[in-house]
Amino acid sequence: MRRWVEIEREGRIIGMFVSDDPPVARSSLPLPYVISDTMDPTEQVDGKFYTSKSEFRATGKALGLIEVGNEKLPPRVRSSKQSGFKEKRRQILKTALEKVRAGHYERRFDPNNSDGRQRAAAAAYDRGDDT
Repeated sequence: MRRWVEIEREGRIIGMFVSDDPPVARSSLPLPYVISDTMDPTEQVDGKFYTSKSEFRATGKALGLIEVGNEKLPPRVRSSKQSGFKEKRRQILKTALEKVRAGHYERRFDPNNSDGRQRAAAAAYDRGDDT
């Protein structure tokens, strides 16, 4: 049952609805989901068996081991921040521009076609050949 309650705080009267009913369960579980620290006895590299996850991890960390899935990956460096990237990009653009100025260009490009048959067929099509 909900009822209106007025409370005085710091000289002000604050009103709010209060419910006498127990809070609504968010799941069918009797308690919230809690990850336990206990586990089945597991042997660590030092030959001892551990039943506590935190002790198992602490021992592994002290021995210099990395728990798979929990390792921290090094941050990725953007290609534009790598040394030599700008110079390499300038060289590629310069080469492409020189090829275009020299009249070398391909009308159709297929990276999977290395023998030139498609290029020859495209040239024949452009000439109007019916072969």
